[in-house]
Amino acid sequence: MNKKQKKLLIRIIIAAVLFVPLYLISEDIVKLPFLEAMPELTKNVILFVFFLIPYLLVGYDILRKAFLGIRNKQVFDENFLMTVATVGAIVLGEYGEGVAVMLLYQVGELFQSYAVGKSRRNITELMDIRPDYANIEVDGEIEQVDPDEVEVGSIIVVQPGEKIPLDGVVVEGSSALNTSALTGESKPVEVGPESDVLSGSINMTGVLKVRTTTEFEESTASKILDLVENAASRKSKSENFISKFAKLYTPIVCYAALALAILPPLFIMLTGVGREVYESVGAIWSTWVLRACTFLVISCPCAVVISIPLSFFAGLGGASNQGILIKGSNYLETLSEVRVIAFDKTGTITKGNFAVTSVHKSPIEDAKLLEYAALAECHSSHPISRSLKEAYGKHIDPARVTDVQEISGHGITAKVDGVDVAIGNEKLMARIGVSFEECHHVGTLLHMAVDGKYSGHIVISDELKEHSKEAIAALKKAGVEKTVMLTGDNETVAKAVAAEVGLTDYRAGLLPADKVSCVEELLSECTGSKRLAFVGDGINDAPVLSRADIGIAMGALGSDAAIEAADVVLMDDDPIKIAKAIRISRKCLGIVKQNIVFALAVKFICLLLAAVGIANMWIAIIADVGVMILAVANAIRCLFVKKL
Repeated sequence: MNKKQKKLLIRIIIAAVLFVPLYLISEDIVKLPFLEAMPELTKNVILFVFFLIPYLLVGYDILRKAFLGIRNKQVFDENFLMTVATVGAIVLGEYGEGVAVMLLYQVGELFQSYAVGKSRRNITELMDIRPDYANIEVDGEIEQVDPDEVEVGSIIVVQPGEKIPLDGVVVEGSSALNTSALTGESKPVEVGPESDVLSGSINMTGVLKVRTTTEFEESTASKILDLVENAASRKSKSENFISKFAKLYTPIVCYAALALAILPPLFIMLTGVGREVYESVGAIWSTWVLRACTFLVISCPCAVVISIPLSFFAGLGGASNQGILIKGSNYLETLSEVRVIAFDKTGTITKGNFAVTSVHKSPIEDAKLLEYAALAECHSSHPISRSLKEAYGKHIDPARVTDVQEISGHGITAKVDGVDVAIGNEKLMARIGVSFEECHHVGTLLHMAVDGKYSGHIVISDELKEHSKEAIAALKKAGVEKTVMLTGDNETVAKAVAAEVGLTDYRAGLLPADKVSCVEELLSECTGSKRLAFVGDGINDAPVLSRADIGIAMGALGSDAAIEAADVVLMDDDPIKIAKAIRISRKCLGIVKQNIVFALAVKFICLLLAAVGIANMWIAIIADVGVMILAVANAIRCLFVKKL
């Protein structure tokens, strides 16, 4: 509890200590001997002063906000409603009810403030991954510097128990890392020389020396914090609706209360209908003005206005706790409507750990063909290129390679030791006018032409991610109707992978532009409220991630462009978390709908009861403060999603 909340709690306690005994004995006070002989007006003034002390003590800030709102021409808010209602009750002589409304309203405000603060603290603790310093070695001594000052390529030292301040590669040492703040997984990750490490991870056991690969602003920790901090600015349709609703609703109920206070008394006085029920003209006016004040207390829209944004905020925090970064509540809402999901293959369904498994139909030695392939691909960082270099296994001299040309969706042409080399798919062979031979082995095929002649093909295999099958099954269970794989790989590989993981459809041999066209086609099939999500990880997936209703990127291995274009980022690249993200979004939307229906239903029923004189101020308090507390407590459930 912060200082502001503690001060409000103290004010509430003192006001309650003063008010409760006063309310219980107020009728007996005026019967005291020294007061009994006083005029009735004097007795009321004395009671008014007694009740005014706890009223001002607990409600002065509400009165002040209402006054400032009127002065700034922003009249209609909950502070104005509470001020008018409680002041009206006190003016009519209902001192106890007026003070009780303000006191219990502040109790509700304290609860709401604490609940919001708790959700923020949970998220802050979850995202407490920003390191305060980095260790660099200077003349054999460890010196702590600001992470902003560390340049790319620097060697930093990370002691056990410290956070890794920047992304990098381990150059010395081995250890276990706690990556739960990034991925939501509690299992430690073992790292050693040449292992990639992410900023925000906690070094648990050994000393590590890490060569930094990013600046601090571009590090994983900074990007995650930026995504979470900016998520609140992207409002959902429900939040926008509630904002517009509150702007219209509050003035309407204020005018309705005014009409309730004026029109019925005028009607009774002019027509005489029901006149016999009231003792006097003053009683007519006081009865209906008090009903109007009760009406205002009930009408306060706090439960809806507070609980809906809080539900989304807690939902985003709960998802982050699972290593699922959703960039805004609008995406959280859209995610709940996903019924079709399109997947990239490499790095999404499969691990992207390519390995050369065989060389076929080669008129030259296999080793020589691999040498040509590795050299032609020497400037590329693509996983397939790395597999070729690993298969070659020797030092690569880039000076031997000239005239490198990468043809998107086709492959690469280059000169290696002055020899023309082309390596890529069937489209590249057709483009350069070289006939190729088919292969029935499952895997990615790289056809090669040397000096304009077909020189065989290299088969590269990839393996499925551990949870790919489970992920597709979980998506079907979550109500996803269609799962489609879009890949640039050949028909044989695509068909085998789709069958193995249980996809409903696949499209093979696609260029990046073809993927966008396929997504456009799938989008046209999504009728009504159905939405389409695309899951990818590569830089060539950025256009289609942007085009889908929801773009989901693999965050740990995915490219910066894919993460930037996506609406949802999976920090540990585990596809099974897609279904979890959908379930989280649906739970959150379910809670939002529960709060809207419950709060508005209770309020409208109580408003009708107040208008006909059945609901008094105490029922008004329950309808306002009680409903707000229940709605906020329900909203906080969005933060706890681990069992989904």
